[in-house]
Amino acid sequence: MDQNQLKAQANAKQENLVSIRRALHQVPEFGLDLPKTLAIVLKEVEGLGEVTLGKDMTAAAVVIRGGQPGPTVLLRADMDALAVEEDTGLDFASTNGYMHACGHDLHMAIGVGAAQLIAENKDQLKGNVVMFFQPGEEGHDGAGVMLSQDMHLASGEMPIAAFGIHVFSIPEPGLFLSRKGTLMASAGDIIVTLKGKGGHGSMPWGAKDPITGMVEILSSLQSYIAKNFDALDPIVLNVGWIKAGNDHTTNIVPESVSFGATVRSFSKKGYDDTRTMIPAFIKNMAAAFELEAEIEFSPATKVLINDHGAVDRVERVTKELFGDARYITMDQPIPGGEDFASIVEVIPGAFIFLGAAYPGIAPQDRQANHSNKAKFDESVLADGATLLAALAFDTLDEAAAK
Repeated sequence: MDQNQLKAQANAKQENLVSIRRALHQVPEFGLDLPKTLAIVLKEVEGLGEVTLGKDMTAAAVVIRGGQPGPTVLLRADMDALAVEEDTGLDFASTNGYMHACGHDLHMAIGVGAAQLIAENKDQLKGNVVMFFQPGEEGHDGAGVMLSQDMHLASGEMPIAAFGIHVFSIPEPGLFLSRKGTLMASAGDIIVTLKGKGGHGSMPWGAKDPITGMVEILSSLQSYIAKNFDALDPIVLNVGWIKAGNDHTTNIVPESVSFGATVRSFSKKGYDDTRTMIPAFIKNMAAAFELEAEIEFSPATKVLINDHGAVDRVERVTKELFGDARYITMDQPIPGGEDFASIVEVIPGAFIFLGAAYPGIAPQDRQANHSNKAKFDESVLADGATLLAALAFDTLDEAAAK
């Protein structure tokens, strides 16, 4: 596939991709149920290929079959928003209590653009492309649900490679970043409830105070982690909420308290150790205060591990398309979680970050993804679509040459 032709076709779509992104930005939806969002996406990809819809969720796999025989490549765009009240001042800001604060509206526009580019050049496509439009990335395991419904097999075979792009609101616009091996952490939650014995605040010795036990546990957790987990295979644990007592009364010892924390790890061993060592520590600490500890872990994303060969391809194709300066190899993984990890666990592939800092905002004033003030540069849409489409063509061209 001629890369200059692909870039020119993508650049001609830029204005329309911006319109698609803005339409999607105004109707953000949450979780696995995204009917308005999917309707917009399906309208834009109508006629490009065979569409398989998800069961009991709004997901779609679009199969674009090439003019020449060959294997399948999977490309992914996530669609869900966050439960955040938008405060960006944009003319097309959402007003329904949700917000595309993580840039998934840009991902959909990029995915639509890539699908259109591939379909327009399918006579040169040596195989097939499955375009995943996925709900529920923000903590609902949308990727896992689509995989469980065999939507990755929509072309009739297992894809040989998978690629996805994620925009970020802080790096300079147009920079592509990735790395081999671990790119992102496993991310999940731990919920702890401590149960004691309630009583009168004037006589705390007649009760079993769970607040005191919780304070001691929380103040000791970080020291325990530092002394018992490998510093070169770290975990991150941060408490996000605490519930204890009655805010109208101070003379009551409550019967129970609870707290919730995010837990992130960068390896299978780290993941497993957090599920055994941390509960044991909490229960031992609770026992010292004669408390019962109930501990629950939420389902967590997997560690996102990029395939080395796929990242080599991303680096080469990005530099061929846009020049050496547009690709950066990351030194370290990031502690954010991403369910694309479930896809690359079964299909060798690579996840790619795309800088999309909003123009005119100084670096120190840029708001991170998930902020209700996060803003993204739409000028990156055509380049993102070009790279996704080019990776599909390049992968299939190489497979055909073997």
